[in-house]
Order: sequence, then structure tokens, then C-alpha cells
Amino acid sequence: MKRTAVLALLAATSLTVSIPATAQTTDTQPMPQVSVQQQPLTLERIFGSPSLSGPMPRGLKLAPDGSMVTLLKNREDEKERYDLWAIDLDTGESRMLVDSEKVGSGAALSEAEKMQRERARIGSLKGIVSYEWSPDAQSILVPLDGDLYLAGRDGEVRRLTDTPEGELNPTLSPGGGYLSFVRDGRLMVQPMDASTANAITPEEPADVEWGVAEFVAQEEMDRDTGQWWAPNDNRIAVARVDNRPVGVVTRAAIGADGTEVYDQRYPAAGTPNAIVDLYVMNPDGSDRVKVDMGANSDIYLARVNWAPDGKTLYVQRQNRPQTEIDLLKVDPATGASEVLFSEEQPRFTNLSSNFRALKDGSLLWSSERTGYNHLYRWKDGKWTQLTSGDWVVGSVIGLDEDKGLVWFTGNRETPLENHVYRTRLDGKGKVERLTEEGWWNGANMDGKARAMLVTRSSPTQPPQTYLADADGKRSFWISENKLDASHPYAPYLASHVVPEFGTLKAEDGSTLYYKMMSPKREPGKKYPVFVQHYNGPGAGRQVKRDWVSPLQEYLVDQGWIVFSIDGRGSPDRGKAFEDQLYKKMGTVEVEDQLTGARWLKEQPFVDPERVSIYGWSYGGYLTLKLLEAAPGFYAAGVSGAPVTDWTLYDTHYTERYMGMPSEGDNYERAGALANAEKIGDPLLLIHGMADDNVVFQNATQLAAKLQGSDTPFEMMFYPGQTHSVGGPKISPHVWHTILNFLDRRGVGPKEEGAAQ
Repeated sequence: MKRTAVLALLAATSLTVSIPATAQTTDTQPMPQVSVQQQPLTLERIFGSPSLSGPMPRGLKLAPDGSMVTLLKNREDEKERYDLWAIDLDTGESRMLVDSEKVGSGAALSEAEKMQRERARIGSLKGIVSYEWSPDAQSILVPLDGDLYLAGRDGEVRRLTDTPEGELNPTLSPGGGYLSFVRDGRLMVQPMDASTANAITPEEPADVEWGVAEFVAQEEMDRDTGQWWAPNDNRIAVARVDNRPVGVVTRAAIGADGTEVYDQRYPAAGTPNAIVDLYVMNPDGSDRVKVDMGANSDIYLARVNWAPDGKTLYVQRQNRPQTEIDLLKVDPATGASEVLFSEEQPRFTNLSSNFRALKDGSLLWSSERTGYNHLYRWKDGKWTQLTSGDWVVGSVIGLDEDKGLVWFTGNRETPLENHVYRTRLDGKGKVERLTEEGWWNGANMDGKARAMLVTRSSPTQPPQTYLADADGKRSFWISENKLDASHPYAPYLASHVVPEFGTLKAEDGSTLYYKMMSPKREPGKKYPVFVQHYNGPGAGRQVKRDWVSPLQEYLVDQGWIVFSIDGRGSPDRGKAFEDQLYKKMGTVEVEDQLTGARWLKEQPFVDPERVSIYGWSYGGYLTLKLLEAAPGFYAAGVSGAPVTDWTLYDTHYTERYMGMPSEGDNYERAGALANAEKIGDPLLLIHGMADDNVVFQNATQLAAKLQGSDTPFEMMFYPGQTHSVGGPKISPHVWHTILNFLDRRGVGPKEEGAAQ
């Protein structure tokens, strides 16, 4: 029986079940006991509204006065649309502050803002996607539909701009005196007691912009702005981005109703980057000075921070090969600079946002000099190490200089979990874990480190958020998201599968973590496997002790074993683990994925002839490399939005791990085109036709190579879709396409293995 027929049968059946508390467990949390009307999971429901994972608040912030929490909350009937909400911490009252549909104009976003959102991976979201509290905690800056609004604590909204041009990167100055934003490539500044904004940077050619982050800064460097106000509002640092040296890619955003053609500046590996300069000026643009960032303009402006007293500007400068980060101390009155210290690595340096300038003149810094990212304090040329060990510090979330404490995230106990920790700034205290074992936690704190907002999930609990004090003690649920009978996921709880976690050894002895989800296994029965991988450096880890996507639960319901393994090159495991991909993309991570697949095929419950692979972006690239490396080993492969030729991908990411294209033949060896004709297993290629990240040319070059060698494959291209192909209708289509492809190839669940 085909999968669609099984779904039709399930849809006609309704069961009432009571889930035992011990039916499925992780190490610490059992599944809840809930009586529900059982329903079958469908792709349409998974991508429909409300979200099966429950509320998915974004942008949680504590008001500067600590009186309330604000958040962006998505709607039950339209999970992609977000409104601004507030929770009063004295009364617990929750209310909508700004309704995005009532306040917004509905105007189309500018192409520049669309691309900024795409690079932030929020391109599919609607309504309010960001906001900023005023320093006095009396109002909130809200960008919406290309214009700017100011909302009061009472929900009254005042429109600040009403122009056909979009306003990008809006921000309020720390002292509350000014609003700044970018319009038509110029930085605009408006005093808060005035009604109009004035340009404080000169008019320049179209490819020169002020106050923005260049493409690679947004996409790869975790820097999304080009303007930085001094704490006392008297000066502002502004980036000037000259894109004229950058090559032009003609991007055809092919849509169902026509094609829009855009000439996009895209810095492909080995080609010129934008020239980025930094200036400091008064709020009206006067007394403008250029920051001395050295004679070499072929560098990256990585980070910009002000000292608490506003008398010093700190600039992190990264060299083009990305082996060195210099910390510059800049005089904001003259632009003169000196190098305080440098961070060097023989292969590449990873950027972080953990730098803090302290009131006593010392600096908080994170470094991988021991092989693992840890915190250090620099003062008067001397270093004090604050954390140590074979584990990784993630992000600094809070700092209390008076008490001498710093809060941060990390994975001291296990790479499967992420926790909040605290330690002393003098290096004399122990590292304290403040969050519960068994969870994947993220957190942020208010500016004075008085309280923290913790968002966590586990394999048995979808994301929930709570307010905690500085010691980590929970005091208030922001979103408990309890899995009770009213939860959107309740009708599907009975079939919920908790992952099994385990380890395997790589060829060099490295420990590799895997995650596996199985249907209830029957003795003697062999099941097909759906391997989901990414295994690229810098992001995309698959194996974590967090909430599992309902999509993976759906695959298990259909009779698949779902498997992932994080091989060498994956982040959060230390420098040596990640460095093994340096100039060797398409090698060790391929070996590790094959190690996982060989182990799978040895298991008595796995059908070794039905192990299929799926990946997106770097994972899509990895699918191709695996099929090329081991013809006949996999039953089928799905490659979504793959990089097929690394000379087509951007400078900062590609050169960090691959060096320059002129340095040897490693680009050709790492690419997926040279050996494409070796692919002998069924392949499905998927790509968005308006992708501005992994440009569509990657897919067309592969298609041409496969066609030219008479290598069979299937493809599905999505008009108008960018790198993140999806939506309420598009996402089900993508997954129907994938699963129908596997069904046709005879490698999916057979009738007896599908969910009953």
C-alpha cells in the first residue's frame, strides 16, 4: 500500500488514547500523561497553524526598568505573523501592545529589506520581526512594513516615518536622544523631539552605502549593522561600504507570474570584497573623522564596541585569510588607533560577540587559544583565564562588574546540551551551572544582569520560556507551553518517539554523537532509514537534546528510522575537531557520515538496501559528495540548495575553510561537479530559483553536468523561492515531492512497515 493510501486510511480512523507517564523518556523528563483524541500527523498539519510545537515567541526582552517582558508572539491562525506583546511582571497580565495588521500599512518591503531578512533566516515571517526599547523604558521602536513607529507602554502608537523608501537598520541612541536609520544608502538621524530626519552622511554613487553591514557581514559574520552610538549620544561610528569592487551576479528571481532581474553584488570566493571604512562623527554629521584601520583595505570590519565612558572605540579587524583578529583601540576624536593585542590561529579564527569593555578599563574576551573557546580578562597587558577545560563557551549573556560576575552559555557537561553558567571576573571562582540537566537552553539578561529569560526544550517538552533571577531560580513562566490536552500537539502525543542518543568512533578516534528515532520495532522486521545530515562547519548541528521537529515524528509514523550523526567539522566540539575540514571539504565529514551509515546497516532492524540521505545547503552538498564517494551504497539521495562549485560561494565562509582558489586544486577536489558522473544512485535535486545565498547557478551547473554525462536524476525547482524554500503550501509540496520520489524508487516504508 502506498504512503498516501495509508494516510487516507488513518484519516478515517479516530482513536482515544491515554498516554502512560513512562511511555517514552529522556534521561530526566518523562512524556506527560494526557487523554486525547488521537489523529494522524499529516504534512499539511505540520506546516499549518497553529504551530504543533506550541507558541514560538521571538525577541524576548526585559524592559530597561525591569517592570515587564516584551516579546513577539505569533498568531494561532497564521503562525508566520508576529505581533508585539507585553507581560507585566507584577500582575502576570499578558496583552498585545502592537497589532501588526491594524498598525501596519501592508506596503511591500524593499528588496534590500527582503534580502536582509533572508540573510537573517526570517524571510518567511510577517508583521513585526524586531523592536527596540527606549533607554527610559517608556516607549518601543517598532519597524513595520518598511516604516517606523513608536509604541508607548499603553499601546498607543505614533508613526515616525511615512515614505515610499524603506528605512533599514533603525536604532535608538543609548541616551535616548536620537533615532537613526538608513534610507537610500545614507544614514539618517532624527532627534526624538523633532519630526523629521536629516542625512548626516554624503550622497554617494548607488553602490556606496553608509550605516549598513555588507553582504558577508550579514550572511557569515553575525554583524547586521553598520552604526554604533556612543553611550552618551555625543558621537556615532558609521561604516561606509563601497561595493563597487564586488562582482555582479545577475539574479533572476523567477516567479510564477514573471521574472524580476536583479544585479546583485556578490563577493564570490577569491574575488574582491567590498571596501569597508569606519568613520566617527557628531549626531549632525559634523566633525567626521576616519578611523585608522591600517594600510591594507582588504580586511574585514568584524566588531565595533564603545567603552562605557564613550572615550574609546574598540574595533576588531580580521585579516582576509582569517588567521588573525586584531583589537584596535581608537580615539573617537581623531580616528587614531593602536593594536592592543591580536588573536592568531594557524588555520582560521572564529569570530564571537563576547567582547565587553569594563568600567575599570579591563576587557572581557573569548579565545580558542587552548583549542576550546573560553573566557579571559585582559587588564594592563596581562591575561586572566576565567574558564577552562575540554568544552566550549558559547555566548556571554550578562555582566555585573560591581559583583564581579559574568554569565554565559556553554556545554561543559555534554555536547548534547546547552546550559547557562556563571563565574567570577577575577578568575578565582568556580564555574556554576544555573540550568537543569537534560535540556537545551538559550538565555539573555537585562543590561544590569538582574534577571534572565531562559528558553529551553527537551525531547519530551517543546520550547518553553521562563523568567529567572540572577542565580537561575525560576520565578515566572513567560510561556510554559505545557503539553496538556489543549496543546496543539496533544492529538499526536501517543505516537511521539523520543530519540536514542549514542556515540561512534571516527577513523581518527574522535567521538561522534548520533541521534536515532525508530518506530516501535517488531522482532525480525527490517526498517528503511532516512538519514538527515548537515555536517558543515560553523552551524547546522543535528544531534542535540532538544525538541524534535514534528516532521521527523511524521517520518517515524510512516515507518522510517530517522538518523543523524554530527561528524568532524561540526561546531561546538573544539578547534581540532572543526579544523579537520580546513582545505578538506568533502573528505572527513564524508567518511564520518559513511561510518554512521555502515553502523546502521549492521543493525538487525535496519534494511541495508533502504538507507536514504537528505540534506539542505551544506547538507545538500554533502548528499552529492556521498553519492559520488560511494556509488551503490545508498538507496537514494535528496540534495536541497547545494553548493556544487565553491568558487560560486561567498568569500568569508569559503575562504575561511578553503583558502583562496589560487592556492591549489582543493576547490576542484571539494566541488561536486568534477565527479558528478559517478552518481549512480537515484538523486533528487531541489533549489529555489531566487536564491541569493547559494545562487541558482549551482543547481544549473550540476544539472548540465549530469545531463552531459547521461546521468539520470530528478529535479524540482521553486519559482520565486529563496534559500529557505517553504511556506504553508510550499513546504508540504517539498516534502510530498521528496517522499513520493523515495516511494517511486521503492526505498521507502513498505506496506507492512508503515504506520498503522
